[in-house]
Amino acid sequence: MLQPNGQRLLEIIGKHSAAEPSRKGILLPAQMPQALAALSTAIADDEAARHAAIIQAQADSQPPPRFEAVSLRQRALPFIDMIRHCQSTDEAITWGV
Repeated sequence: MLQPNGQRLLEIIGKHSAAEPSRKGILLPAQMPQALAALSTAIADDEAARHAAIIQAQADSQPPPRFEAVSLRQRALPFIDMIRHCQSTDEAITWGV
């Protein structure tokens, strides 16, 4: 995953911000349910915004908007799978170590 995409996922789960960049970090098993919920909410919001943009373009008789080729859901799925696996084995996820 490219750095901007990874940073976006870390921002969603509260592990990265412009004020506190995450070159190193850890996601503890106790934090994983909240991380999964945050990712789920962000994906739903992203999909709703895409749908609303399409509906608005149709209402305005405009061509459909262009979105990034890879959706947030597609980018987040491997990370979500990793979180679920680590959660089931009670293992932390670390990066930059």
